[in-house]
Order: sequence, then C-alpha cells, then structure tokens
Amino acid sequence: MKNILFLYNPVSGEAQIVSQLDRITMYYQRAGYAVTLFRITRDRGLSHLADLIQAHQPEHLLVAGGDGTINRLVNYLKHKNVTIPIAILPMGTANDFARLIGMPDTLSDACNAILNGEVRQLDMGRVNNRYFINVFSCGLFTDVSQKTPTALKNTFGKLAYYVSSISELPSFRKMNIEVTADEISFKGSCLLLLVFNGRTAGNLRLASHSSAEDGLLDVLIIRGENIMESIKNVFHFLVRKKDAPYPTDIVYFQTRRLHIENDQSTSDIDGEKGPDFPLDIECLPASLPIIMPRIPEK
Repeated sequence: MKNILFLYNPVSGEAQIVSQLDRITMYYQRAGYAVTLFRITRDRGLSHLADLIQAHQPEHLLVAGGDGTINRLVNYLKHKNVTIPIAILPMGTANDFARLIGMPDTLSDACNAILNGEVRQLDMGRVNNRYFINVFSCGLFTDVSQKTPTALKNTFGKLAYYVSSISELPSFRKMNIEVTADEISFKGSCLLLLVFNGRTAGNLRLASHSSAEDGLLDVLIIRGENIMESIKNVFHFLVRKKDAPYPTDIVYFQTRRLHIENDQSTSDIDGEKGPDFPLDIECLPASLPIIMPRIPEK
C-alpha cells in the first residue's frame, strides 16, 4: 500500500474534523493507501513531523484545516527544506486558498478530487523569512483573525470575523507607508495594504486578476485620506459587477517583489501574525507542490 500522512487541526473551522476521521480514512484505504494520523496542537505544533516524513516516505501530506493551518505547515516544510506534495481538505473558517485551487466544499467530493487529482507547482509569497500562500496584509482589520477567539470562530464562522472587524473601527488610525517596486512607488496614508498570491480574503474577492501560476503578486493599497469615503467606495467595489474597474481609492498593480516601510508594526500572513517592518516581499514562482482537482481534457 502507498502511504500518506494525515495532518489535522482538531479546532479548525467548526471543529468538525474529529468526527470525520474514520470517513476520510475509509476513502483513502479504498484507494489503496495506508493512513498515519498526525494531530496538530498549539503547544506541540508540527514538531517531529520531518522525522515522520523521513520514516514513512508518504506520497503526500493530507492536511485538514484553514489557511492558518496550511500556512504553518508550509513554513515548517520550507524551513526544514522538505519538499512534498500537499493535499488540502477545506475545514477552516474561510478556506480562501482551498477555494483558489478549486477544492470542493463537501468532504466526499474533496477526497475524490484529491485521490484523482494532479500535482501542480504553484507560486507562493515570501515576506522577509516567512512564507504565505494566500495573502499578506497590514492596516485595518489586519489582525482580526488573530484576535478572534477560536470558540467564537467555531460558533459563528465567518460572521465572527465581521463582528470583530467592526469593533476595530473606533480605535483605528491610518498608516503612513512607503511602497517601492519596479512598477510603482507610493508614499502616503493608507487604510489597508494587501499583497495577494490568491484572490480572496475572508471570501471577499479583492484580487480578481490574480493567479497563483503567473509568477506575480497582486498588490492593493487602499488610500487613507478619507477613511469613511474609502470604506464606502471599497464596499461598492465589492458588490460590483464582475469586471468593474478598481475605484480611485485603490492603488492596484502586479509585481514580482516590493519593499514596504510602515509607521505601524502589525502585519498578517494568512491569518497568522506576520513579521515586523520594514519588509521585503517577493513571489517564489512554481515553488509549492499542491494536489489540485484534475482539469478535464477538452
């Protein structure tokens, strides 16, 4: 039998994964795999995973969780110089990256898509010495996912993020940032800066033109001269027709790398606390092996 390691975070999303372990194992055993479980916890993290990979030589890692769980796994593997395909069961609160790669929402369809899928080499982002799969951000709402208690996210799902976001508004102060790239230079006040490898943040489709296979990052800078006016215009943009242009409140460009100076310290990568400024961010093309649903031949 072929081997896989099944990594799961028991508190991701609505904490539903524990009740599904037997079902997932059944799908894999029927496909000829032996399954070894690896439980991810906040105190133990991913310690000794590299040793387990070396011992079992799995075909791939199956991970159940959200963007934060996948982010921690990718950073661990990169810093351990371990290259192995990753398959994702979307069981987090937002699952932005899983949706980017076309993973179905239902468990049976997701397992089937993985077992009949193909390995593709996707881009990823690096910020200083950390990696991100979906999005880097700083500014308004940046640390909402970090501050929102797990119990609240498990109970209310994405609604918990929006409730926590509203509570940030009274205390928010706009940033003064300087962004330097080959394509553009920006210096001024800013509400929010997003650097996408994916397309969505909290399931909000902000980077419609982004692709994880083009060797580029998509950058959005939401200007901060008039906070309420910018928020209103961004809201109208989010409920726009599909091909509507970005409003003037949003500076948008694509780049391979950029440098950011900021008078605030907080940043976020895939819902996890990011590094402090100044930051150098770059795209690492075709550096992340991911199992994706197979594209039907025409």
